[in-house]
Amino acid sequence: MVTFSISPADFDYIRDFVKRRSAIVLDDGKEYLVESRLLQVARKRSLTSLEELMSKLRSGMDKSLLESVVDAMTTNETSWFRDLHPFQVLKERILPEMCNGSNPKKELNIWSAACSSGQEPYTIAMIIKDYFPMREGWDVKILGCDLSAEMISRARAGLYSKLEINRGLPAMLMVKYFQQDGRNARIKDDIMKMVTFRQMNLVEQWPFLPKMDVIFLRNVMIYFTPQVKKEILRKARAVLKPGGYLFLGAAETTINLDDSFEVLRLNKTTCYRVRT
Repeated sequence: MVTFSISPADFDYIRDFVKRRSAIVLDDGKEYLVESRLLQVARKRSLTSLEELMSKLRSGMDKSLLESVVDAMTTNETSWFRDLHPFQVLKERILPEMCNGSNPKKELNIWSAACSSGQEPYTIAMIIKDYFPMREGWDVKILGCDLSAEMISRARAGLYSKLEINRGLPAMLMVKYFQQDGRNARIKDDIMKMVTFRQMNLVEQWPFLPKMDVIFLRNVMIYFTPQVKKEILRKARAVLKPGGYLFLGAAETTINLDDSFEVLRLNKTTCYRVRT
């Protein structure tokens, strides 16, 4: 049995370590959260004390442990059609606008920048498949990225439990785009092939990315300092096509962070475009 209680010194070390690796800020009062998540890491690795885990972590020798601790401290809350309204705007306004005759290259690039276990980019793929079956010759690319290697591995597998499936997925789409795999459901190949997944740390230097028509950067910046938010918005602006759309979480905004963006209120959601 693993038993431990985190000391102030260990909490400060974890807080500094996580901030350096991911820019996520663990505020005072999060000791219980940190302790409970370290407990999960320790159990998976058959460690019997916090001292043992912290000793291995401080040594820096076990790279997979470093990654596991950062993964454990990130929030991987997600669901299908999360918050619903951004996806309605995508379906009812943005995709029709981008699929009209003003797009001679017939290219569409959409990026889910904090995709967790894949529900968001697969939701986008199902919308495109269901409502905008792209004509021959269209090049549609959906990219899903996340800090967590474990989440990216799960997203690539496309395998979801009954509980995960029941979180926001309409029954019609479940029947149409999933197949049973034991007690779980696996997304079908035609949807899976529409999405490419890549591990990526938003606070580090970004790899080369194609210019994006739409960026979903939702529910991740709430964990960052204002300075980090400004830098991420600057980089997002650089990869967004002229006239492209940026979606943030309901509790997030570009206001007072990056005046280059204009605020668009479409139906019941807010999104952003670079000012012309």
